[in-house]
Amino acid sequence: MEPLYGVLDMIVLRTLLFGPRHVSQRLRQVSGDTLQVSDGSLYPALKRLELKGWISAKWEISEHNRRAKVYRLTAAGRKRLREEKSDWAKFVNAVAMIMNPSAGEVDS
Repeated sequence: MEPLYGVLDMIVLRTLLFGPRHVSQRLRQVSGDTLQVSDGSLYPALKRLELKGWISAKWEISEHNRRAKVYRLTAAGRKRLREEKSDWAKFVNAVAMIMNPSAGEVDS
């Protein structure tokens, strides 16, 4: 399942919170293979986040002795992630109120 539009930036920032990662692999792993982000969505998101200064990128040699672009969260990215998490919590709460009607409402 592809993440909801507008959520990808937040989950990429969260994925990088604890250090450089293979982002798409880590998303699948942490989500129990539920979230699978296509390269066509991931790489533009990474570039967008880098241009905003929320992540940095550097070419390094991987454990397989290949060049790989390694992404890291910046201080500005950490701040943005805190804001995104707060907004996300509000959104989830609002959707939960809609999906779980009060006792007086009937779910059809």
